[in-house]
Amino acid sequence: MLNGIVELLRGLGITFRHMFEDPVTIQYPEIKRPTRYRFKGRHELKRYDNGLEKCIGCALCAAACPADAIFVEASENTDDVRFSPGERYASTYEINMLRCIFCGFCEDACPTEAIVLENNYELSFYDRASAIYTKEMLIVNPAEGVEGSPRQVEPGAFDRAIPDMADPK
Repeated sequence: MLNGIVELLRGLGITFRHMFEDPVTIQYPEIKRPTRYRFKGRHELKRYDNGLEKCIGCALCAAACPADAIFVEASENTDDVRFSPGERYASTYEINMLRCIFCGFCEDACPTEAIVLENNYELSFYDRASAIYTKEMLIVNPAEGVEGSPRQVEPGAFDRAIPDMADPK
């Protein structure tokens, strides 16, 4: 009996000691913790500084995806309608977020660093159809004052995001 009371008092002592410490819990929607450096969250398709899309539709990200969550369909660029600086662009780019395991293999496989797993972790879906992220949902908006894609260019007069590529110094 005495041994049980001693154990009870020890347990209450631990409880009282932790009552006056700062809580570990944060109030989630109001206060958001910063993510870690290597966190892999929601995908984004990046653009060059000149507004053209970095994705050239090579589908290496889809080939590297172990969950088969990425679908890429490429189309040809023309001078009338130019999306990316290369010969092709991704006319269809979809990621099934229900299948994605956030491994980052797509990011590693991309030769132009077009697909990046950013730090957004607020992903929720109400149905299966809303879990398929399309190109329009994934691509970032162009910078302020920069023309986005598609755009019309003079034949052979597009640059690849390096502003002074024509005249090296």
